[in-house]
Amino acid sequence: MLQLRFFRRILSLMVCLPIVFGGQTFAHDDHHLSADGPYIIYHPDGSVRVVSVSVEGNITDTVLPSRHSPLVSQPFTVTSHNGKHRFSVSLHHFERPQWKSPQPPKLFVTSDPHGDLDCLVSLLQGNGIIDSNYRWTYSNNRLVVIGDVFDRGKDVIQILWLLYKLEHEAALSGGSVDFLLGNHEPMVLMNDLRYTKEKYKLLAERLCMEYPQLLSRSTELGYWLSTRNTMQVIGNNLFVHAGISGQLLEQNLSVPTVNEQMSHGLYLNKSQRRAESPLTHFLFASKGPVWYRGMVLDQPKYAPIAKDTLEMVLRQYNVDRVVVGHTIFDDISSFHSGRVIAVNVDNKKNRENHKSRAILIEDDRIYIIYDDPARKHLLHNR
Repeated sequence: MLQLRFFRRILSLMVCLPIVFGGQTFAHDDHHLSADGPYIIYHPDGSVRVVSVSVEGNITDTVLPSRHSPLVSQPFTVTSHNGKHRFSVSLHHFERPQWKSPQPPKLFVTSDPHGDLDCLVSLLQGNGIIDSNYRWTYSNNRLVVIGDVFDRGKDVIQILWLLYKLEHEAALSGGSVDFLLGNHEPMVLMNDLRYTKEKYKLLAERLCMEYPQLLSRSTELGYWLSTRNTMQVIGNNLFVHAGISGQLLEQNLSVPTVNEQMSHGLYLNKSQRRAESPLTHFLFASKGPVWYRGMVLDQPKYAPIAKDTLEMVLRQYNVDRVVVGHTIFDDISSFHSGRVIAVNVDNKKNRENHKSRAILIEDDRIYIIYDDPARKHLLHNR
């Protein structure tokens, strides 16, 4: 019996070890790993586990004695899945951003990068927000990304690290970077991986972990995600991933309350949210701020917002407009006479076809933005 238990233990350890052949790590189904991480995991005893994957697909899994170990206390390199993009990141102190702030000279807004680092870098470099070394060059201006870094692409963690580092660099220049939670962040963190690339599932399998454990609240990126806002007011603009429904308005919740409640429920699954409280369940459901599409779609199944309800939303939050992502349109679009602006497009397709990708709010003007900054033009409301 003892020998049988020993054999099972050895077999389980073998399953968790990467199988290396020809410089790449392969799973049983021929899906393979590519550059990923680092995932920085803090243990209760003060030690730190650092997991990363090379471009060739080899896993490095190291346990360090403390946060002061050079691998985490000094700058480290983050590499895109194919090795095309490389930038340096230093860990820094962070906290939840203020939910309300004044309008900066320039406010650049995009959404839903979905793991496509190449598209995001093209947009940011093309418009002078970062330089060729991926450093912040946007002075005292502001960048807002309205959710959904997770899923569909192969550079999810790389985008998170880029926004993490730019947040710190922007603050040193008097500027700001804001990443708001979308619907795909809580999906992945509650282990709903239906849109997640196989490389992430394979990494978790090789480590004998559930993927969300690599991004739990006890990790650097997980704790950072736990302090991101869901709703934010900048100047006279309200930013939220999907929209504000009449049902949410009826709850009469403050923006800080929504942000705290969303962070609280971020890692819970549907049944856990339902058991936690009716409010937590509601906020993550179809009429909540990261799922509701009724501000931009008028089909009955989306419960389109009524004109008077929209007016009450604007009065409730003391803003002139709501800016959303989530719902994909062919181009940047405006609704309700410009009181709702939708900035989510198919970023890869629009980049290839030289179509709109973001907006720029400057003074009282709103511009449609492309990868080529010379093409920007005023947004026409409808």
